[in-house]
Amino acid sequence: MAGAIIENMSTRKLCIVGGILLVLQVIAFLVGGLIAPSPTTAVPYMSVKCIDVRKNHHKTKWLMPWGANHCKKLRDFDEAVSRQIEANDIVFAVHIPLPSKEMSPWFQFMLFIMQLDIAFKMDNDLKENAEITLDVSLAYRDDMFDDWEEIAHAIEIRKLKCTFGSPKTVESEGRHYDCDFLPFMEIGSVAHKYYLINIRLPVNDRKGINVGIGEIKDIRLVGIHQNGGFTKVWFAMKTFLTPSILIIMVWYWRRITLMTRAPVLLEKVIFALGISMTFINVPVEWFSIGFDWTWMLLFGDIRQGIFYAMLLSFWIIFCGEHMMDQNERNRLSGYWKQVGPIAVGSFCLFVFDMCERGVQLKNPFYSIWTTEVGTELAMAFIIVAGICLCLYFLFLCFMVFQVFRNISGKQSSLPAMSKARRLHYEGLIFRFKFMMLITLACAAMTVIFFIVSQVTEGHWKWGDITIQVNSAFFTGIYGMWNLYVFALMFLYAPSHKNYGEDQSNGDLGVNSGEELQLTTTITHVDGPTEVYKLARKEAQE
Repeated sequence: MAGAIIENMSTRKLCIVGGILLVLQVIAFLVGGLIAPSPTTAVPYMSVKCIDVRKNHHKTKWLMPWGANHCKKLRDFDEAVSRQIEANDIVFAVHIPLPSKEMSPWFQFMLFIMQLDIAFKMDNDLKENAEITLDVSLAYRDDMFDDWEEIAHAIEIRKLKCTFGSPKTVESEGRHYDCDFLPFMEIGSVAHKYYLINIRLPVNDRKGINVGIGEIKDIRLVGIHQNGGFTKVWFAMKTFLTPSILIIMVWYWRRITLMTRAPVLLEKVIFALGISMTFINVPVEWFSIGFDWTWMLLFGDIRQGIFYAMLLSFWIIFCGEHMMDQNERNRLSGYWKQVGPIAVGSFCLFVFDMCERGVQLKNPFYSIWTTEVGTELAMAFIIVAGICLCLYFLFLCFMVFQVFRNISGKQSSLPAMSKARRLHYEGLIFRFKFMMLITLACAAMTVIFFIVSQVTEGHWKWGDITIQVNSAFFTGIYGMWNLYVFALMFLYAPSHKNYGEDQSNGDLGVNSGEELQLTTTITHVDGPTEVYKLARKEAQE
């Protein structure tokens, strides 16, 4: 009877915990949907065509598109031809931000893409597989009257992918090509108030530089940065969740160290998952408000990669430790076939990220996709990572199938047990299925909300209430995985309750000091638990 009461109380507590986590999950989505603005803002910029009258000293000359010291401007290239101004004397200038505005460190990053307005002309047609060479410079200042300080200068090559929807005849002259956007620049911090971009298109007929690229009319840029309001909400969430996970981690590990045995593999992996979650949570981004840390985007990618690699590894080990078969487990080497693809895939994605954002720390105009070799290398890393992910998924599905098959087989042995023992084992099975259900729900919600955020307009409007779908996706999914890790450590922490013997019928049939655990393959210092013995016996039969 005592065992039945204990198990009923445990199930009730599990339902209460599940209800609390569900409420917190809804709150996480509402924080992003109702409080935070859209995660990012896109701002279009039209470049101004300036005349570089000091072309022999252009490396030290910054041309402003507007303001007190603005450059000498050209209306169009027809004016340049009439004034006999060469292409090498023209600079496309873009000031960031627009007039009467300032950039802010709360914007976190800047991403720019380029669009070229190229007109068709019979005597200056766009060649197939044409490449455009850009001589680009980036500078900053924090006061409208300060001198510009150079951040980066580079000569970049971009491939033009354009189509022309009309016949290439004289009548079609002046019509524009339909060209794809080109990657232009990415900076991992916005530490200054004003930025200036100068773009030159050097022409050299002998070397074939910028020859056969059509008649370029204008250069447009689209700047994308994180919204300051969303950044504040994001920082607040990270600041709140960091101590929450740290507290449950300390409590969880203290419960383990109080045991008379060494921690088992599943307990170690859950603790490692908590560490990786804390690594993501620690709000080091606060320092980016006061420091020019351009490596924050790369650092964020590394943190996310470590967490997801740990999460995928946990799922494999979680299923394996509940396999209830006759194989010796409780050691990481027993999972090398399943964990190996995770390690290889993570390494490939890390190398790809270092080749992209790692190089951008020195040259923000660099893109690995702009060259044939870079594109093939990037695709190779992504394909290998994709193959590893597919292998992992197959391994995981097979292990989940085996676990549920073995559990179904073990349930046939439950009727022969005493009532309290049967309730205890049924509780173990129920908790495993409960965690599997939560895992599937978290994975499904991540995929569903990602798809919804991609296909919707970014917000839903219900009467006077506007819900930012993309913000809700970020805050909701981020909060969900924190709650998932919290639930794991809470539910799988060792129990220290002393149940004793049932005086009426010896229900538990174990010594009064034996501890009942949530996991199924925990090995005590004096041998395996009763669940593990049961699994071995059934497997051998």
